[in-house]
Amino acid sequence: MKSEVSSPDEDAGLETVLSGTNLTTDGGGVTLAAPPPVRPSASHRKGTGWRVRFELMFLIGPGVIVFIFFVILPVIMAAYYGFFKWNGYGSPTNFIGLRNYVTIFQDPKFRSALGHNIVIAIASLVTQGPIAFLLALLLNRKMRGRSVFRVLIFVPYVISEVIAGTGWSLILQTNGALNGLLTKIGLGGFTQDWLSNSSLAVWVLVAILGWKYIGFAIILFMAGMQGIPEELTEAASIDGASYWQIQRYITLPLLGPTIRIWIFLSIIGSMQLFDLINVIWGHLVAFTAGTSTMAEYMYSKGPGAGTWGYSNAVAVVIFLVSLVIALVYQRFVLRRDTKGALTGGDA
Repeated sequence: MKSEVSSPDEDAGLETVLSGTNLTTDGGGVTLAAPPPVRPSASHRKGTGWRVRFELMFLIGPGVIVFIFFVILPVIMAAYYGFFKWNGYGSPTNFIGLRNYVTIFQDPKFRSALGHNIVIAIASLVTQGPIAFLLALLLNRKMRGRSVFRVLIFVPYVISEVIAGTGWSLILQTNGALNGLLTKIGLGGFTQDWLSNSSLAVWVLVAILGWKYIGFAIILFMAGMQGIPEELTEAASIDGASYWQIQRYITLPLLGPTIRIWIFLSIIGSMQLFDLINVIWGHLVAFTAGTSTMAEYMYSKGPGAGTWGYSNAVAVVIFLVSLVIALVYQRFVLRRDTKGALTGGDA
């Protein structure tokens, strides 16, 4: 039988062969040593750092410039003009300090407009959310003509607000298509002055907003549902869970981040609502019909009255109200979602 013990001469030769490598011997065998770390040269590290900085500036720079010139700078200028009594011509010279800002909150029309914004935001969430969720569940199932229904539901969202507002203003006039249809089918007792009746106008606006923007909510919800693993629903179904139990305990919790993002976008949009109201009602009828908003109030004090300094102050107030809502929502609602994204879902 051949001996397994190497001679001293063999060990010396092996050490000679292994010299300069990552292998070492301890007299009875070979031990694999960890390779020494390869450190990049100082010039290589410096070149990489400048390249990364250049790429960041190239990709982020244009967006930052646009944001500064079209968002930050207009807000600063509006805040500056808000300290003056200015009619929009020439440079403002009549400095009045915070008088414009104090007058805003003393004006009952502005408080009424702010209340309308809040009502519209809450009513839109309550009405659009459940309907959008149910329609998203329906359109997420395999069915014939699903693509056609998806396109048709999303069409109102991509229609211009001016076109949509013009169409609805013609439909809802006293002698418009809606009252004509009700009369022809024998429901003439339900005809109304839909646009001027102060007890109905705000709810008519909520219905129009639902028709216009529910497609956006449906698309968001469907996109969130596509990310839910089918294995979860299949396992729950095998365990005996019903369809609605699966939606309640699996779909809704996993759809939570998408729903919270939609709520945030809907609230901010409601705070800045202007186009549809101005096209359908106009800034004069909107105040009497109860559909005025903060943006409509701002417009009525600018081009409508020529008090551009006061109108700029209103714009700053709208910006601050939206900013406070965004920060509070981010702090107490979206913080968990964003923290989980930044930490890889370990939150």
